[in-house]
Amino acid sequence: MDASLIVSILTGLHVLLAVGLITLILLQQGPGAGMGAAFGSGASGTVFGSRGSGSFLTKSTAALAIVFFLNSIGLAILAGSSVERDSSVLERVLGPESEIPAEPSDSGGPARDVPAAPGAGNGSGAGVGFTDDVPNIPGPADGRNE
Repeated sequence: MDASLIVSILTGLHVLLAVGLITLILLQQGPGAGMGAAFGSGASGTVFGSRGSGSFLTKSTAALAIVFFLNSIGLAILAGSSVERDSSVLERVLGPESEIPAEPSDSGGPARDVPAAPGAGNGSGAGVGFTDDVPNIPGPADGRNE
């Protein structure tokens, strides 16, 4: 059988196991369910016998959880064995012998059309040219900066 067919079957089984496990967990009685029987609803143990559904659902949940975890481990092993270890993601996308230049060439292309940043030509440091756009707001009359 093909490995992808096995993974598909195990994934479908995994979904069914998860739904079954959720269903069994939700069917179990909570710790306050015994109080209902004490106040008059005494029919709680008639479906699964006199001991109630505790032992049957607990054992079924444990068995289903074991199968679920074994299926998870099997899927992880199959997924790990199908990965190529000799190639990187970049090599798979670009190909093994891609034409990427080692250094950018200074051919005078579009980079020469970029205008200079404000304040870059005065040599006094970065950001100095931006202060020309800030309006001068006078402070308080007594000279304190509050």
